[in-house]
Formats: sequence, structure tokens, C-alpha cells
Amino acid sequence: MLPLTPAVFHILLALSDKERHGYGIMQEVAWRTNNQMHMGPGTLYGSIKRMMKDGLLEESGSRPDPELDDERRRYYRLTDFGQRVVRAEARRLANLVQIAQVKHLIQGEA
Repeated sequence: MLPLTPAVFHILLALSDKERHGYGIMQEVAWRTNNQMHMGPGTLYGSIKRMMKDGLLEESGSRPDPELDDERRRYYRLTDFGQRVVRAEARRLANLVQIAQVKHLIQGEA
């Protein structure tokens, strides 16, 4: 499955620490990237649909208090497989960063 597309990787990262609904995923991606990446609904929900088919995500059965949330929202979480894939991609990218550091393309500890 590697390398992942940027959209898929960012969705997995957004869900790596907690369940979120679609708009929450979009907000997390924008915040984590300092608004450098904006994910529209078409990209988000198309990616989620494929990721669910591939076994990376599942719809969550739990919901926050209905008084605090819109009942129409769907919440998503990583599967165990999704967690393994996002970790593998993070390791792959970290290795690339180390190579760039060794080649003095970016500053770092290498």
C-alpha cells in the first residue's frame, strides 16, 4: 500500500489519536499543516470510501452526547491494519528525511 497519497496519509494521521467526523478530519489536517493543505469534501469522502474498502478505516459505533453533536455525523477510526499502515508510512518518510539530512539538503542530526 506504500507509498500513500498525501490525502490518505493526512487522514490516517488525523485519526491516529482519536475518532473524528469528516469535518473534524478536515480541520485537523488544516491545523497540523498550518493551513498548507486544504482537503475538500470530494477528496475527503472519496478517500474515506476507498480507505474503508481497503480495511484502513471503519465507521465508529460510538458517538458523543447527542446534545453536543449532530446525529447525522459519521465518525471514523483506524482499524488495526490502518494503524500499522500509517506507522509504516511514517517510518518510510522518516528514512527519507534522514537521507536528505545526510546529503545536507536539510538541517538535522545526521
